[in-house]
Amino acid sequence: MPVYSIIQKSQLEGALRLDAEYYQPEYLELENKIKLKNWDYLGNLVIFNRRGIQPKYSELVMPYKAIISQNILEDFLDVDNLPSVEENFFNSIQSQLVKLKQYDILVYTTGANIGRTNIFYPNNVKAIASNHVNIIRSNPDKINQLYLGLFLQSKIGRSWFNRWASGSDQEEIYPDDLSKFPVFIPNVKTQSDLTENLIRSFKLLEESRKIYSKAENLLLEELGLKDFKPEEELSFVVNLSDIKSAHRADAEYFQPKYEKIISKIKNQNAKLLGDLVSMKKGIEPGSEVYQEEGKLFIRVSNLSKHGLVEKDQKYLTEVLYQRLKKDFEPKTGEILLTKDATPGIAYVVKEPIEGIISSGILRLKLKEEDIENEYLALCLNSVIGQMQAERDGGGSIITHWKPEQIKNVLIPILPKSTQQKIADLVKKSHEAYKQAKELLEEAKNKIENLIKNS
Repeated sequence: MPVYSIIQKSQLEGALRLDAEYYQPEYLELENKIKLKNWDYLGNLVIFNRRGIQPKYSELVMPYKAIISQNILEDFLDVDNLPSVEENFFNSIQSQLVKLKQYDILVYTTGANIGRTNIFYPNNVKAIASNHVNIIRSNPDKINQLYLGLFLQSKIGRSWFNRWASGSDQEEIYPDDLSKFPVFIPNVKTQSDLTENLIRSFKLLEESRKIYSKAENLLLEELGLKDFKPEEELSFVVNLSDIKSAHRADAEYFQPKYEKIISKIKNQNAKLLGDLVSMKKGIEPGSEVYQEEGKLFIRVSNLSKHGLVEKDQKYLTEVLYQRLKKDFEPKTGEILLTKDATPGIAYVVKEPIEGIISSGILRLKLKEEDIENEYLALCLNSVIGQMQAERDGGGSIITHWKPEQIKNVLIPILPKSTQQKIADLVKKSHEAYKQAKELLEEAKNKIENLIKNS
């Protein structure tokens, strides 16, 4: 393949783009392939193409949410961690145009992950798009909305985002730029077939969430915490001896809500996490060694309770990976636990991973056989682990959960049969999530093959 392009003056997009990157050979070849088929510019296919707005966030948990750039992942929208928005702002005039409808296409428009695209699949979440997120709605008479979302999410769609992104300090893409994307339009049946797979994947996602919630509810019911609602108290009394024992003097640490949940856990034959597992911390080799391809370098942002996610993914060279793998590569059956930034995210490694974990992640290996690893991971992901992480982290801007604090996390030890029931539900949830991802990848690959292999 040539590494240079010769461009006629008449091809310079009306002199709007003169940068060589825009005219890279792979972009020109892909554009030619699309334009030999049935196609049109995105601007002619949509009825809505608009950037979101800056939300007014609420510190309280509210039913009104905002979609921010961090919620847009490589595969599916992260609907479990949407920030809350003030009710008055959500219902204000300025929010009306950016309220989301089911199957809206959402595009991340600024920064390192520019062009990342998700489809807003839940029909029971009230949300608006933030100012770094673009909303696209298709004209149903011209193209299937879900197909268009798949096209933009595919490698071909990402190529257009990379091509049109502009800016020196921070890349950005605007609604007018999106309008100029050439879009391949297969026949109606092909569009329908592809979107059927996508709808199936959304159903599996919802099934995964329901099963996981069922597992969590079973855990909380067994602990008498089903209806537990942590509430901040404005005033309370703390003994001086407790302050000395905890080596903490901040009021937040002694909020009664923490003691309430700890007392519930203690009633269930609780053990310290440090007695149940051994811990190994990851490594930070330095950002100067990050690569755009190679072996995985797994950071806190790349870990979710369902597994690894491609969020600003970084890589290491083969040579560095080989040097570090003995001490820092996770093993099947271990629990990965985040300790920095967003502490308390736990995931059981299901299959071999060729990669290295960062210093913000711990590898937990069970010492005892009387606890299920999936049960333990759920405890850490639930209110049980999250509130202990919240208490220990305090009010820091960037939270750091120290290994010594993590070793002292209390874990309730329910009967093995109950643990097994909970673990089985978690496994079913993860399996449904995995199937959903496979269906999504299959649909995106079909689009790419339709264009490239014909």
